[in-house]
Amino acid sequence: MVLPVFPIVIIGLIVLLIFLSFVTVTQGSIGVVTVFGKYRRIMGPGLNMKIPFIETIYKRISIQNRSVELEFQAITVDQANVYFKAMLLYAVINTNEESIKNVAFKFIDDRNLMQALVRTIEGTIRGFVATKKQSEVLSLRKEIVEDVKGQIDQTLETWGYHLIDLQLNDITFDEEIIKSMAKVVASSNLKAAAENEGQALLITKTKAAEADGNAIKIAAEAERLAAQLRGQGVALFREEVAKGMSQAAKEMEQANLDTSVILFSMWTEAIKNFAEYGNGNVIFLDGSSDNMQRTMQEMMAMNNLMKPRDTNGGREGGKK
Repeated sequence: MVLPVFPIVIIGLIVLLIFLSFVTVTQGSIGVVTVFGKYRRIMGPGLNMKIPFIETIYKRISIQNRSVELEFQAITVDQANVYFKAMLLYAVINTNEESIKNVAFKFIDDRNLMQALVRTIEGTIRGFVATKKQSEVLSLRKEIVEDVKGQIDQTLETWGYHLIDLQLNDITFDEEIIKSMAKVVASSNLKAAAENEGQALLITKTKAAEADGNAIKIAAEAERLAAQLRGQGVALFREEVAKGMSQAAKEMEQANLDTSVILFSMWTEAIKNFAEYGNGNVIFLDGSSDNMQRTMQEMMAMNNLMKPRDTNGGREGGKK
């Protein structure tokens, strides 16, 4: 028995229509559906249905981030060439229907989009650099990026995109300019080093002078105290000598002895000490009998001067 051909064809067409009615959109993408070339709707990720032979998938648009590297040249206001290497990161602004329509129909293809995007950014940077001097460019990375974002965000929004980030990875100059910049930096470093060395030397000398001044003050104070103590010691020594001589003179008077013997004894003791502790120094003394007699007379005169003091002291003691 032979089955009719027509029903089989009808069943086959129905199965084919059902099969063609389903379409999948991958994660991270949005499908743009057109009907006879006119925009109809968008499809989200996953399994979707469409009208076979009427609705078609015009384009699948990626909503993931995209990056592109740029290399271009700009000229500063003082006619110096500046070479840029940059990385551009951008993406679809959102998944709204209007934004997806702009992404799908503003440009013929992605190649034209990239060309317009790169040229726009390069032109914006060139315009900014043209108002700056060569010596300022290296310190204006942040300002360049902010200027580009401020000018290009509005334009990209009309295309359905937005600028996520712009990184200026490298900024270089002509070799001669780089060498001259290196010389300027080296001279500046030498100048700074010389200034620092001078300041360090000044501080060192100032501190050394302060230390020397303090040492002199301390030494002077110590010398003053030592001199004072030496003076007090000499005064005490003389006072004790005077007391001893006075006491010895009184005892000799009580024994009816001549007090000049004390002076003669002191004289001989002095000569003895000269000989023992002279440390090799030569002391010339007049050892003649005339000189000895004159010396004895002077010492006796000193003794006579001391007697009234001793007498007064004895009277005051008796009164007390």
